[in-house]
Amino acid sequence: MILIKVNQFSRQRRGGIKLMKSVIHRVPITRARINLGQVVRRVHMKREYFILEKGGIPVAGIMNADEMEDYLDVRDPGTKKQIRKSQEQYRLGNARDASGFLADLRVARAKAGR
Repeated sequence: MILIKVNQFSRQRRGGIKLMKSVIHRVPITRARINLGQVVRRVHMKREYFILEKGGIPVAGIMNADEMEDYLDVRDPGTKKQIRKSQEQYRLGNARDASGFLADLRVARAKAGR
């Protein structure tokens, strides 16, 4: 069975990082119900999105659970405040490189293990 495709799935490389274009499918809700296992597999494995329609009108969307949690976290006012605070600290130069941070964590873990 072939579902209606809006975008094509493709991979690009930019600066050594693999980028994936979002694939968004618009599917009648009855077709999604019949093929729910396939829809869920594609959402989970390929990070595809599905917009479910009833009578041609979008009524719901399906996305990966990890992305949904991230989306909800970003909408949280406390998280937004922390992100703004972190960005400001970074602009002020209060940042460390990852290797230094990880080295400090290893030292702290070693001290705690004694």
